[in-house]
Amino acid sequence: MLFKLNTRLIIILSFMTNISIAQELKTVSTVDLEKYSGTWYEVASFPQHFQKGCECTTAKYTPTDKGYVIVENRCKRNGKESFIKGKAFIDKDSGNAKLKVQFFWPFKGKYWIIDLADDYSYAVVSHPNKKYLWILSRKPKLDEDVYKGIIIRLKEKGFDLSKLNLTKQI
Repeated sequence: MLFKLNTRLIIILSFMTNISIAQELKTVSTVDLEKYSGTWYEVASFPQHFQKGCECTTAKYTPTDKGYVIVENRCKRNGKESFIKGKAFIDKDSGNAKLKVQFFWPFKGKYWIIDLADDYSYAVVSHPNKKYLWILSRKPKLDEDVYKGIIIRLKEKGFDLSKLNLTKQI
């Protein structure tokens, strides 16, 4: 009886450990900001109130010599261009994979790069709470096999992908 109880306890503890590990969000190890700079197209994202009605969404990142990155987000909303400019500050000792983005002083949001192609052709960005998610590409459309691979990795990281919406790019 004691053996059965210990076996069950080990199985339960093992399962609980796997759940907590799967829920911890990790970033990529390093990001070369020069390679990351430039224009990215939003392929898919979790809907956010500040992006309501947006299509043709892009983000442009430009590193500065002052130690931060200029962020320019654009989209078409009701046929008109919408634009916002902000700054991203790099978290020290994060390999440039964790940033804090600020569009309105003094508020900053966490911007974690959690998946990145070796050739910087796609990136996946989130927040440690997993309520924000953006799949970005250098082109308006991402190769279907590459997209499927990203989706598989996001599932493994514990994301609820039922909320994921494809972004219309014209």
